[in-house]
Amino acid sequence: MVRFLRRHSLDKNSAHSHYHRQQQQQNSHESNRSSDTAEMNEPQGNGGGGGTPPLPNGRAAASGPRSRLARDGPPSDLDVLKEKFAKLLLGEDMSGTGKGVSSALALSNAVTNLAASVFGEHRKLEPMAPDTKERWKREVGWLLSVTDHIVEFVPTRQTAENGTTMEIMSTAQRRDLQMNIPALRKLDAMLIGYMDNFVDQSEFWYEKGGDNKRDDDKWWMPTVKVPAEGLSEVTRKWLQYQKECVNQVLKAAMAINAQVLVEMEIPEVYIESLPKKGKTSLGDAIYRSITDEEFDPLEFLEGMDLSTEHKVLDLKNRIEASTIIWKRKMQTKQEAKSSWGSIISFEKREQFEERAETILHLLKLQFPGTPQSQLDISKIQYNRDVGYALLESYSRVLESLAYSVMSRIEDVLGADAAAQNLTATEAARRVMEGDAPRKLDAKEELEKLNEAPASMTLYDFMGWHFDQDELMRKKEEGTLDEAGEAKLKKAPSLAPKKFSYVESLSAGGMRSPSARH
Repeated sequence: MVRFLRRHSLDKNSAHSHYHRQQQQQNSHESNRSSDTAEMNEPQGNGGGGGTPPLPNGRAAASGPRSRLARDGPPSDLDVLKEKFAKLLLGEDMSGTGKGVSSALALSNAVTNLAASVFGEHRKLEPMAPDTKERWKREVGWLLSVTDHIVEFVPTRQTAENGTTMEIMSTAQRRDLQMNIPALRKLDAMLIGYMDNFVDQSEFWYEKGGDNKRDDDKWWMPTVKVPAEGLSEVTRKWLQYQKECVNQVLKAAMAINAQVLVEMEIPEVYIESLPKKGKTSLGDAIYRSITDEEFDPLEFLEGMDLSTEHKVLDLKNRIEASTIIWKRKMQTKQEAKSSWGSIISFEKREQFEERAETILHLLKLQFPGTPQSQLDISKIQYNRDVGYALLESYSRVLESLAYSVMSRIEDVLGADAAAQNLTATEAARRVMEGDAPRKLDAKEELEKLNEAPASMTLYDFMGWHFDQDELMRKKEEGTLDEAGEAKLKKAPSLAPKKFSYVESLSAGGMRSPSARH
């Protein structure tokens, strides 16, 4: 028995020693192969000392993966997508300490910055570059994809296997997003299509580099040039038609943007910064004009100094603040049902508020490129609704782009008028015939505003202009049927719907700051 155990122990030890010898030989072969490979991969002009030093076990140290910025070539779409959504999740705080902005404001800033980088250098009437156009469509689609997951509960009917019908609650995309996101996408595609129409234009061009000697308020824009005799009649009419088409897109984008801003809650910070009286915000002169028995909004604007953008914005800020003050006082008076502590009656204050809103609407029509007011900036900054943030920012950048395209068309038409040295009589005749750019008439727009139906939808609004053109052409040719005549008679005016800037106060914005905590 002892002999058997001893022999078994010797056999086991010999087996272990044989196994260790095989492992040492295998490691030796791997070490030789790795050293040979390192020598073959070593640069020839380095003197033999520039290779990667081997690790103690004989294997060469593997270099770590390089970052995206160190790679050759442009970043891939996946890298750009990761970077964008990383900034959104961090709230634009790259330190990761949680001090970033809200998700709504981060998305709003992302849309604004994307539009600035894509359209900021587009200063001529020409199509967008294919790669720039593709980038805009791709990246704005990424940002808008968030709206696909903003849902609400809606009642739906479900039929069971036994035939019984029951009503259950299911999720669907929020109604305002379901209606407005496709509409804004259509406006976006229409604007890009209008810019694509200006390909291969030979009747106007732009000065290059140092030849640009523009000395007006748009000194940074390139100077447009036309032939000495001006544009041809066909090109002039075509430019005017393009301007009218872009104008319809501008009005639609303005309508959506105004409605979204109305629905946003007025932040407490803005309410606390307001004075106690609307007269204090307006000033004595403006207050007397608005509260006068004989008030005409057109005469009021003609008497105001609106020569600069800063003065227009200052007037808008004053009137918006006074409107909110009057609305809050009306709500407080209605809740208290007492006439103590107020000299102005409820009816008078309501009349003043309506007059102020009319002035705000006319200011937006006459000066569509005016920067945002203090109220709008406060709403955007303190808004927490992601859906509202995307609708507001997307409609705002489309509004800005449409206004920019219209300004470029007006520059070409202005250069054409200067080239022909038109007299005042000739310019007036062209305005009557519709050949020259028609300036927006505040009185006419105000009359359209009063006649606009309340049941107007955005889809109807976007289709009216093009349907009416086709129907008018058929009417002139005598091929218009009865259905077309009925549709032409029923088509309403193209004025945007009037939106109240303080209507949302009744939904909770008129509560005092202390009552809202």
